[in-house]
Amino acid sequence: MIEILNPSELSQARESGGLVAHILQTVKSRAIVGTNLLDIDRWAQSMILEAGATSCYVDYAPSFGRGPFGHYICTSVNDAVLHGLPHDYTLADGDLLTLDLAVILGGVAADSAISFVVGATQPVESLAMIAATQRALSAGIAAAGPGARIGDISHAIGSVLSAAGYPINMEFGGHGIGSTMHQDPHVANDGRPGRGYTLRPGLLLALEPWVMADTSELVTDADGWTLRSATGCRTAHSEHTIAITDDGAEILTVVP
Repeated sequence: MIEILNPSELSQARESGGLVAHILQTVKSRAIVGTNLLDIDRWAQSMILEAGATSCYVDYAPSFGRGPFGHYICTSVNDAVLHGLPHDYTLADGDLLTLDLAVILGGVAADSAISFVVGATQPVESLAMIAATQRALSAGIAAAGPGARIGDISHAIGSVLSAAGYPINMEFGGHGIGSTMHQDPHVANDGRPGRGYTLRPGLLLALEPWVMADTSELVTDADGWTLRSATGCRTAHSEHTIAITDDGAEILTVVP
């Protein structure tokens, strides 16, 4: 299903995106050495419920997970890159943490992810990998606009990641979003320009470049959800929800 939002729904999408961004930035500011991942989940739960929003994750049970997910935010540490299930783990100095959050507010969903290093130790390789996903995300957004194709976005993202020397996994990528979290079209993190669905004003997309330092192969953790690099290398993930407008693309998952 591909949804095209009307102006009223787009206004609500801005509210949803602003909430997601606010929660992520608040959690990031609190996530220090000694923080437990389960505390992060509780913080997210509290802020989601206080805002009158609904978590996209708690009851989420897709074919690729051992559902339902049962938590409010994805917390992926070091070699974990996607769908990190919060568990009893205390953050250490130098840990690379990815937070991925999606909520529905007023009937419209928004989805975003950030990666950052916790504590005083800031490994150069980890910072470079995070920066590469951020550059790729910016390139994907710049390639989005009315009349552009999904392949244009995928090619822009993949070109940045490849130039930075990172292998690209094609199993998981970006996606359409609207009244539900995951919709068509799929937005792979590499592709050929000029191919795929033609973008129209009112379309929402969640773009999410993610990489693993030295492999494109994923393994699933024993929890049935957390996806890790097959080699144990570190990973990074950046994501924004955007709206296609008459003039280009608007980033929705930013603090107003």
